Amino acid sequence: MANEAEAGTAVGSAAPECFGGRFYPQELINSGGMADIWLVTDQRGKPFALRKLKPELRFNLRARRRFVRGCQVLAQLNESDFIVGYVEHGKLDGALYLLMDYVEASNLKLLLARHDPVLTENVAQILIDMAVGLNHVHESGFMHLDFKPENILVTGNGNVRLIDFDLAQPILEKPQKMSGNPGTPGYMSPEQLQGKPINARVDIFAYGVAAYELVTNHKPFPGETPAEILGAQLEPAGPIPPSEHNADIPPALEKIILKCLSRDPGRRHPFVSVLVHELQSTLYV
Repeated sequence: MANEAEAGTAVGSAAPECFGGRFYPQELINSGGMADIWLVTDQRGKPFALRKLKPELRFNLRARRRFVRGCQVLAQLNESDFIVGYVEHGKLDGALYLLMDYVEASNLKLLLARHDPVLTENVAQILIDMAVGLNHVHESGFMHLDFKPENILVTGNGNVRLIDFDLAQPILEKPQKMSGNPGTPGYMSPEQLQGKPINARVDIFAYGVAAYELVTNHKPFPGETPAEILGAQLEPAGPIPPSEHNADIPPALEKIILKCLSRDPGRRHPFVSVLVHELQSTLYV
């Protein structure tokens, strides 16, 4: 876990003296809608990222369930260089917490907003590593269901870590409707926005949206509301080809991204592993 990991802006705050008698707060890294993330050190001085459910949500059963599910899913993911490292989770001073590896990084949304050169210098590797990380989640048996730039950390060297598994669900053999239709509208597929049964290919669509943004700094389906976004997705002409925003995009990469963004899930890549292979074949040239 790292700097600017959740959506929102890092803020200063008077740090408590200690969390549970075990962890010493050094800095409030970020405050999102559901949790605060602290850089903490243990008694040996080793740094960690500690995500703590906000006090006002202590009795919010929905928030608690989501927080705990995210902890449990991360704990079940096999160790990967492309997933934030899990350490432990539980309760400290009566509050739910998740302890993760600390990584000095920013999320992709913030990097895009400031046109950070780390993106242009490492764009090919970031595109591949985003897909490798997502493939690891799928091979571990889960759909992410909230794959978006805010949940993709990028270090100063261009290394990628996926975070935030609060909405993740087990991959099912057959498409199925999701209770509450979880996700972020700008990265949800047409079948999600219409409340239809879904499968793991919704994550491939979300990857396509994030990849499109990374190479163009534009959204493929602009809109302020779910209805506006869905309307853009259902336009017969499809999204504006990425190369119209950025003439340097290789035709093969454009084809891959547009395939991810197919309205029909059956026309997307069948598995993220296939997407990874195509990206590697295209971008390693």
